[in-house]
Amino acid sequence: MSDIRKMDRTLTLIPVVLFGFSFMGLTTAFTTYGIAAEVSHGIVPGAMIVALLVMMFTAYSYGKMSIAFPSSGSAYVYAQKSISPHVGFIVGWAILMDYLFLPMVNYLAFGIFFSAAFPAIPNYVWILGMLLIVTFINIKGLNFATSVNALLTIFAFLFILIFIGFSIKEVFSGEGTTSLISIKPFFNSKETLSFIIAGASLLSFCFLGFESITAFAEETVNPKKTIPRAVILVTIVSGLIFTCVAYFSYLVWPDYNTFQNADSAAHEIITLVGGKTLYSVYLALYALAVLGSAMSSQASCARVLYTMGRDEQLPRRFFGTLHPKYKTPVNNVLIISLFSLLALFLSLDLVASFINFGAFLAYASVNIAVIVHYFIRNRERSLKGIILYLIVPAIGAVLDIVLLFHLDIHSKILGLGWVILGFIYLLALTKGFKQQPPELKLEESV
Repeated sequence: MSDIRKMDRTLTLIPVVLFGFSFMGLTTAFTTYGIAAEVSHGIVPGAMIVALLVMMFTAYSYGKMSIAFPSSGSAYVYAQKSISPHVGFIVGWAILMDYLFLPMVNYLAFGIFFSAAFPAIPNYVWILGMLLIVTFINIKGLNFATSVNALLTIFAFLFILIFIGFSIKEVFSGEGTTSLISIKPFFNSKETLSFIIAGASLLSFCFLGFESITAFAEETVNPKKTIPRAVILVTIVSGLIFTCVAYFSYLVWPDYNTFQNADSAAHEIITLVGGKTLYSVYLALYALAVLGSAMSSQASCARVLYTMGRDEQLPRRFFGTLHPKYKTPVNNVLIISLFSLLALFLSLDLVASFINFGAFLAYASVNIAVIVHYFIRNRERSLKGIILYLIVPAIGAVLDIVLLFHLDIHSKILGLGWVILGFIYLLALTKGFKQQPPELKLEESV
């Protein structure tokens, strides 16, 4: 393995956006619809719009920080260079919790899904098969992964368009609301605003992963221009797609109280508009979405590990090297794959509980980093600066912290335990804070 530490810049705007869509999973709106309908009392589209507005604050901050520091370390680098190296390390550690467990969630979901469909084949066969495919794609490099992402995203878009078409036909046939235009999916005077906010809090999880594309800054052409555009595009477009799915789902099935099972509401809605054939297509697409999300999350995590290794916050000889041919952090891809083997022994609920804590901690830190970097250090204190570099990111930070505190108790306990482990490691790395932790050398990554 060569000790090469410069990645090839091959990604343009469209491939970066495709990675974002793949990471988030455009079919997420279907899988969360039933539960969100119960929480929001049926006002899922309205709650989704609120969630989109909340996420836009953080997406804006990621875009601003990617201009200042176009590095593959993402939130870790932003906090390290803007707030302090110590805070940066803890944020990086928190991101690792998010990224390390995200591929595992996908492998577990894939195993559960296909074991149910084909009970004669053991769960571990599906998990290992998916893990090997994802690892192979990410070792081969981003050009190959981009082609796979393009196909997965095209399939997802096509399915959503087909679903909307069938839904329109269903409404015209006199089912559901019998009208294509209705304000009730967004606002219902009989329901209080608190239900919409509760729904938005739940649906914010649909957006987890929009920030992952900043981890590809060192492999992106003109990252200071491309990455901010990609972050905003992924957040807005995915949010509008999620809202469209929720809107047409409401039109064909306006009474959320009549679902046989809220968890499987997507099955009932899709079967209603397109029959078993369309639902079979959805199940196949779901499997592809799992592949895309696992692939993107593993690739993002490998690049965060690479950046921390290059900074010597993790052993550099192992984590901070690239493959001489593929120019990918192969060691990191393999170590993530080995870690993901825990999917053979852990439950989906336990793994999922780790993820959200790290995500919202990272989101809040990026909003704070904008304030520290632009408003405090660069003294952007005109009226425009106050709005863009103080008020907007401050709102984003507060909203992220509110969402963090609304996580379930298991997420907070496990997340806090992970952060404490990171603090202990940082204590050892800096010899009791007598030394500064190693910092990113930006000339290597810009």
